[in-house]
Amino acid sequence: MTVNEDPSQSNGVSYVLALFITGRSPRSLRAMANLRSLCDHLGDKCELTIVDVLEQPRAAADERIMATPTVIRRRPLPPRRVIGDLSDREKVRLWLELPLPVAAGKAAT
Repeated sequence: MTVNEDPSQSNGVSYVLALFITGRSPRSLRAMANLRSLCDHLGDKCELTIVDVLEQPRAAADERIMATPTVIRRRPLPPRRVIGDLSDREKVRLWLELPLPVAAGKAAT
């Protein structure tokens, strides 16, 4: 699945991520869970697309995916990639330069 990278078509989405996985392996499932959790904290400001390279090899080839899991932050620019172990949610958040989640019940100042 290709994500439209035209900012005028973003519909308010600030972060666009694509996660490339291989099947339903434990690593793939953990990567999906961690990325979904990070996106959940961003609410409607995050769009996550999950691509199984076994089902969509052309999409993986187009993005030059050589290892999984790989997550690509397409927006905001410049794009960033994290390849390999995505089990440490905080490190992934830092590498992708995602904002800290807002604590429940705390108002932003």
